[in-house]
Amino acid sequence: MPPSEPTKREMMSKQVEPRYLEITALIDRVCRQYLNEEYAEMGRKLAARLAQKSPSPLLRGRPEVWACAIVYAIGTVNFLFSPSFEPYLSAEELCQAFGVKKNTGSNKAVQIRKMFGMRYMTPEWTLPSHIIRNHLVWLVIMDGMLVDIRDMPREVQELAYKQGLIPYIPADREKS
Repeated sequence: MPPSEPTKREMMSKQVEPRYLEITALIDRVCRQYLNEEYAEMGRKLAARLAQKSPSPLLRGRPEVWACAIVYAIGTVNFLFSPSFEPYLSAEELCQAFGVKKNTGSNKAVQIRKMFGMRYMTPEWTLPSHIIRNHLVWLVIMDGMLVDIRDMPREVQELAYKQGLIPYIPADREKS
């Protein structure tokens, strides 16, 4: 039996783990109060990625700033600051929830987004509830042409799913 892969928490240093736990507790608290579980999960994922860097940038600066910037970066990718998306929260309200100045939260979020190549609609950082609206997730090259897999027959979608090109078969999600 092959050894199991280490979890994200096992991969971070013992020095970083307490800071990671402090930051994720802040993220969970604010997301629970103002956003939703999807933001909390994505925030924990991004915090873990930052904790795994060597040396981890999380060891420098205030935990509130890191927690705010993490959610701010994810919020930017997912249009959190646009009233036409749910959930909605202004950048100022988000920063206030963490007790951080807006410029501080915004500047640190820009650093995080650059570190991980996060842009609007980056598939890896798109909330699960927003995936269906993210055209970048569904574009696949077939026979040299870029197509939206959602417009293709189910058999083609199933093949794309089995190959890991799409996160799920859209018709299956529509039913549930």
